[in-house]
Amino acid sequence: MIYLLLSILASTIIFVVFKLFATFKINTLHAIVVNYFVACLCGMIAYKGSVSLSEIPQQDWFYYTLGLGALFIIVFNLMAITTQRSGLSVVSVATKMSLIIPIIFGLIYYKESIGIFKIIGIVLALAAVYLASIKSKDGIAIQPKNLVFPVLVFLGSGVIDTSIKFLEDSFVAETDVPVFSSTIFSAAFTIGVLVLTIQAVQGKFTFEFKNILGGIALGIPNYFSIYFLVKALRGGLLESSGVFTINNVAIVLLSTVLGILLFKEKLIPKNWIGIALAVLSIAFIFLAAYDF
Repeated sequence: MIYLLLSILASTIIFVVFKLFATFKINTLHAIVVNYFVACLCGMIAYKGSVSLSEIPQQDWFYYTLGLGALFIIVFNLMAITTQRSGLSVVSVATKMSLIIPIIFGLIYYKESIGIFKIIGIVLALAAVYLASIKSKDGIAIQPKNLVFPVLVFLGSGVIDTSIKFLEDSFVAETDVPVFSSTIFSAAFTIGVLVLTIQAVQGKFTFEFKNILGGIALGIPNYFSIYFLVKALRGGLLESSGVFTINNVAIVLLSTVLGILLFKEKLIPKNWIGIALAVLSIAFIFLAAYDF
């Protein structure tokens, strides 16, 4: 349980850091690239064994982590495009609603249990994510020509979570979780550096020290959000479908509360309904887990 709570806390801190980026006018892409380096370094420090770079490519999970690293960068850029064209609420809904992909994977591939309480919990979670994320009374509106971007964010985010579950279960030893996480971030960092190099060649890159500070602030919780999520998936308290449901809906719940307390955000009635449904969703998932 503690690992799931820590993953939720780390992911929520990421939300707070992103909000502060706008306040301090930090270049998000530059900070994201630095963040991947910092997250990679955190994993290397956390690894209790000796790290041999020549041995990492020999691990069964290595090439999968390269793909995940590339997907991290791709999804990030898709999120940026979606935000610009359709708004932050659309990104938030697309990202969090993607929890349905790892849930379905767990139910089908791992033959996880399904019952009335779990079904109700998942449905309430999806409704909670939507209602807590939208910031206008009219809901969200997406122009048909821009629909492809939130769809790709939805699919990409879901594939990332599903892949992490599959890899940690099939290939990653308990002691290798830190270096596994580091390798994913290392791949993302390498691709990010290439993107920045292209920007520099085109004369579009401007170095600012505050972007490094922003990357450090983002990288530490980013590493631990993945690390603790993997540990939670292995904890045995809940099946993966339950872990992903609670993880996503609790992040939305806690982020909304912090938005009120720290950033004085105003909530519309739909947001309050979403918060209430989030609490009910978590309760039903635990009822399902313990056969009440």
